[in-house]
Amino acid sequence: MGMRMGRRQFLYATGAALAATRTTLTAAERARAIGANERIRIGLIGCGSRGVTAHMAGIRDHAKTANAAVVAVTDPWRVAAEKAAQQAKEWFGNDVVITRHWQELLARSDIDAVMIASPDHAHATQLEAAARARKHVYVEKPIANRMPELLRAVDAVRETGVIVQVGTQLRSMPYAVASRKLIESGVLGHVSRAEQIRNAEQPYWLHYVKKDVRAEDVDWEQFTMGQVQRPFDPTVYSAWYGVYAFSQGPIPQWGVHFLDTMHYILGLDCPETCVCLGGIYSWKHEVFDVPDQVHALWHYPQGLMISYSTNFGNGYGNTTRILAEKGVLKLDRSSEPVYTAEGGCRRDGNIRGENKLPLEDRPDHFLNWLQCLRSGERPHASIDAGYSAAVASIMAVESCEKGCRMRYDPATRTIRPG
Repeated sequence: MGMRMGRRQFLYATGAALAATRTTLTAAERARAIGANERIRIGLIGCGSRGVTAHMAGIRDHAKTANAAVVAVTDPWRVAAEKAAQQAKEWFGNDVVITRHWQELLARSDIDAVMIASPDHAHATQLEAAARARKHVYVEKPIANRMPELLRAVDAVRETGVIVQVGTQLRSMPYAVASRKLIESGVLGHVSRAEQIRNAEQPYWLHYVKKDVRAEDVDWEQFTMGQVQRPFDPTVYSAWYGVYAFSQGPIPQWGVHFLDTMHYILGLDCPETCVCLGGIYSWKHEVFDVPDQVHALWHYPQGLMISYSTNFGNGYGNTTRILAEKGVLKLDRSSEPVYTAEGGCRRDGNIRGENKLPLEDRPDHFLNWLQCLRSGERPHASIDAGYSAAVASIMAVESCEKGCRMRYDPATRTIRPG
């Protein structure tokens, strides 16, 4: 592929490369869970810090009891792939294959499942391809940045029946389970608003800058996937979180975790409308072009709003809470969620003082995925959960881009101004 290959041509080439992996399977075969005595053989797509210290480490914690291992890795940066392979060999005790391209990894018949820990712009393409290749998937959020690619990926998962866990791991946390039970109990009454303020003194992407990444060690086109036509830049490659072409900023990155957790706790699906403002106010940079400040509001048909804001110019004021007619659920410290009658417009005296929620045990996100690969059950963050969180994220991004309210139509699965 030459330097002038655009995104459309790249996707076409990707489809051709994967054609050989597509076989005709029955519905039962597509949905087949992995046998209890079979080893779950996993390929890792993306060997950055998330891929190794979260995904691969998460599998290591359950490798013996779940009989699972990472057996192949791939990354555009040769150095990262080699380090990950060596780490996997130490952790799992088996030889680890390094493939030059992720398409080659998906084409291997000795891999049952893949973990996608690549940059945001790659998630949807790789998720769709993995589903078509009949691999079960653990995929980082958001699963897509735009509706067309989201629909293709989700439809591929539903058509093939592969088991997908989306990396919104907060819904597997004990506080989230306890909070959901509290809301379902009706103690707080009708919820009118959930909100999070997540501030910091500087943007998270600044922490990822590496100057020692050399062009000769990186498959630049494999990384860009046709998103941009620009020469290799070590800052762009290593700190892609701050580059709009690869990550559209705090809402797809941080906000999606909050959105998905609220969807789980409050029993929500896709929002009806969204408005969002954002911009670069504190950290102007010659390379980084994502907003360092955003504020989004989503309206849901159940009669409530969700608010999310981030300011990377001042770290004061962080809070997470659910506001209801009989009180408030405070989630500022997720290990110690509490609820009180404070502020309730219809508080009835049944809530006295500050009440700690008893936390609920639940398998962690990685263990839950491995268990579902055996049982065939839906994981905690299924493809449907990933879809609704992605829709909410896309609505906010497009509202900010277009400067108007965006509306989601569930019948046509489209987002439009209105």
